[in-house]
Amino acid sequence: MTILLTNDDGVHSDGLKALAEALGPLGEIMIVAPLQEASAIGHALTLRRPLRLEAIATNTFGVDGTPTDCVNIAVTTVLRRLPELIVSGINKGWNLGDDVTYSGTVSGALEGALLGVPSIAVSLERSRQPFDFRESARAAAIVAGAVLQRGLPARTFLNINVPRRRPKGFRVTVQGRRNHVTTVNERTDPRGQAYFWIEEGENHWESHDRSDYQAVVEGYISVTPLHPDMTAHSVLPAVEELSLETPSEVS
Repeated sequence: MTILLTNDDGVHSDGLKALAEALGPLGEIMIVAPLQEASAIGHALTLRRPLRLEAIATNTFGVDGTPTDCVNIAVTTVLRRLPELIVSGINKGWNLGDDVTYSGTVSGALEGALLGVPSIAVSLERSRQPFDFRESARAAAIVAGAVLQRGLPARTFLNINVPRRRPKGFRVTVQGRRNHVTTVNERTDPRGQAYFWIEEGENHWESHDRSDYQAVVEGYISVTPLHPDMTAHSVLPAVEELSLETPSEVS
């Protein structure tokens, strides 16, 4: 039983180490993670430059690429087969609602689902205090054990978010929705040229009793099933009513 671990905080992250320790009793742990932090990189795949694989320690490798790169190199080069489970994390900061589209952590698990491997993403609430990964690692081990025993439907994966304080339990959730206003900070370098920092911005979460956001703010571990199919199935009839016609050929 092989469990592949990756993340977007980098191969030396304490969250990754805590995850490896917690999942160790469930199977052989193989770590393939980015050499550098790759947060908010989404589902990016590196195609325009070569990638390097570096041995860090026993069963631990770093790749100078994205979490998606790491999963693919792990499967094709390190393991040379599909693992029984892929777990991405533990991320320093929640990945809730719409943020899953930006998250490198979530994308590591998404790539696993596309490859046909049961996969999990795990994130912990951000704190100004030193991160304590014990509860999130324990939650990951519980969910991983259940998934290894029962499996997941094809092309699906689980997104887990854990509150900082001791959780009240697990709650199965849906993606929350928020109105996000991005803050872009414009500055000027010593040569008078403009440069920009994209910052966290402001969020207003829509009220929803079963959302991932509502669960974690109430002290529960949120477990959200996700899949890569982004088709808006309920909107298909509306698009069909647009009476789209094939453009005529230009003579």
